[in-house]
Amino acid sequence: MQNSLSHRAYLTLEHAIVTLTLQPGALVTEKHLIDLAGHGRTPVREAIQKLAWQGLIVVKPRVGLQVAEIKPTDHENVMQVRRELEPIAAALAADFATSEQRRELGECAQTMEMSATTGDLAAFFAADKTFDEILEEACPNSFITSALGPVQTHSRRLWSASSSPDRMDQSISLHVEVVRAIQQGRSQDANRTMGALIKYLSSHN
Repeated sequence: MQNSLSHRAYLTLEHAIVTLTLQPGALVTEKHLIDLAGHGRTPVREAIQKLAWQGLIVVKPRVGLQVAEIKPTDHENVMQVRRELEPIAAALAADFATSEQRRELGECAQTMEMSATTGDLAAFFAADKTFDEILEEACPNSFITSALGPVQTHSRRLWSASSSPDRMDQSISLHVEVVRAIQQGRSQDANRTMGALIKYLSSHN
């Protein structure tokens, strides 16, 4: 897993956007993001560049930075990409994940299960982000993972905007099934369970 200062700044700011600590449409300053991330100007600027590339922050000339709005069409557009690509990525990751990545997946599943018990949605979203990054590293097709990265984050934000603990139980259970299938190298099950997860997420916005 990446552990650079810029990546840690990115994870902090991404989590703030996903959990709506930074509200959609809010105008923010670079200094505010530096304070929030707890890192220096250079790592935060690099994090902002990545968030802008993912469509989560909009750089507005002569105005500053704005957290991207949530549009009515976002959910269907996001799920359209995930529906086609993510089952393939899961199957490939099941085949190609390293032993270290499989260990990290096990920890990720445990965290997800714990968040379901405690109702801690923020902890689940953090674990889900970790899962997405492991999936990105384990899947050998970089064209698939490049397309998936931004939409996975947008998907989490959409869920955060509309979810409640009781509605998350089934989602978390399905997530754990996918993680376990990849961890255990069951590529067909990984493809199938990821498809079931995306289908559930598509119908529960």
